[in-house]
Amino acid sequence: QTNLPIFKLKESTVRRRYSDFEWLRNELERESKVVVPPLPGKALLRQLPFRGDDGIFDDSFIEERKQALEQFINKVAGHPLAQNERCLHMFLQDEVIDKNYTPSKIRHT
Repeated sequence: QTNLPIFKLKESTVRRRYSDFEWLRNELERESKVVVPPLPGKALLRQLPFRGDDGIFDDSFIEERKQALEQFINKVAGHPLAQNERCLHMFLQDEVIDKNYTPSKIRHT
């Protein structure tokens, strides 16, 4: 949900993978003057076999990762310069991310 006038939808639901967050971060670093916050670390050790827990499927890990990614996207979406980037709008509001898009700025309407 948002009350920011630059976003065309005031409410949207999309599913994103960690790699989608990596894509967004790379696009923002490449296309804007925004200092993009870091993403939570990759879960490489959780992917090792014979751990004695559910690894990346452990409920507490999933919840921690979800909260960390939510903090990341809230910081990015709250940044006035990032709000103008088409990649952020696609990430937040389009069902499918067109990774072959042409980077551009969003204008206030």
